[in-house]
Amino acid sequence: MEYEAGGNMSVSLSGDDEDGLRGYWNKLIDGGTAAMPLEKAPWGDSFGRCVARFGVTWMINIAGSAAQVPVARRGLTRPPAAVSV
Repeated sequence: MEYEAGGNMSVSLSGDDEDGLRGYWNKLIDGGTAAMPLEKAPWGDSFGRCVARFGVTWMINIAGSAAQVPVARRGLTRPPAAVSV
């Protein structure tokens, strides 16, 4: 098996700072390739995977709003009770 630089690991960035994470994405694909475009995923988040110009694979996950994710997908059997403050 031939050695391939950067092919043996991935780096993942996740969070809810959409502007910040999209900024990282745009910098990573500059000179790299988007293996999976950063777009809405079935689980409600935005997800993308790219290989940066130095051969490292990056995965970016931007958390979607909890209101956008169906209750069954959040692992809940019923909607949470309202919280009063």
